[in-house]
Amino acid sequence: MVTSSTALAVELSKVRFAYRTGHDVLAIEALAIGRGETVFLHGPSGSGKTTLLGLLAGVLPATSGQVKVLGEDFARMSSGARDAFRARHLGYVFQMFNLIPYLSVQENILLPIRLEAARRERLQGRSFDDAVRDVASQLDIERYLATPIGELSVGQQQRVAAARALIGSPDVVIADEPTSALDTDRREQFLELLFRSCEKARATLVFVSHDHTLMPLFSRIVELAEINTAAERWRRPTASHAARGGRD
Repeated sequence: MVTSSTALAVELSKVRFAYRTGHDVLAIEALAIGRGETVFLHGPSGSGKTTLLGLLAGVLPATSGQVKVLGEDFARMSSGARDAFRARHLGYVFQMFNLIPYLSVQENILLPIRLEAARRERLQGRSFDDAVRDVASQLDIERYLATPIGELSVGQQQRVAAARALIGSPDVVIADEPTSALDTDRREQFLELLFRSCEKARATLVFVSHDHTLMPLFSRIVELAEINTAAERWRRPTASHAARGGRD
């Protein structure tokens, strides 16, 4: 158990989040993730997994409570400051990839280090080309570096998104269903690179997936429905649901 706040990558306290027109989507009393941990986050569809990742990335501001990442309180930051913090410290593999279609594979992967000096400094003297080739070769997309994104398969685009997140050794890597479009061999290659990259950079990994076979690979498992009290409706059947014998 992590007890020192200086050893925490993520610290949530009394966090609530609701979209404008609805009730709380997230209600988390406390969540602490230590630096260097690899965390497998799971829960049923609609239980708030992607919303939680948005809070951790500073994309969504909490309705109330405290969200701290690497000791920084997002509530005390402007939107612009959170954007700068994310560019400097976080690598994010989006579920929908968020690649820029008019750029090549290489240009998409390079974006984090072109936009943020701290990520460039972590290349430790390597050229941009060498850094891109290194991460691309490990994900078996090196031959596509000059290819426009729109010409790639879904699985290839997913690997580009992963390469972009990992380049420049971010402090925290957030991955939203990053292996969903990969076959078994590609998935193993991706996970090997992900763990190796995080270990080398002493980075924290927060990984969302429905694939429970991956759980044993992680140092910790977090069941969102167990910590998100706003998700009670996913844990307890309603009277009408029980009357149907639990059938959906």
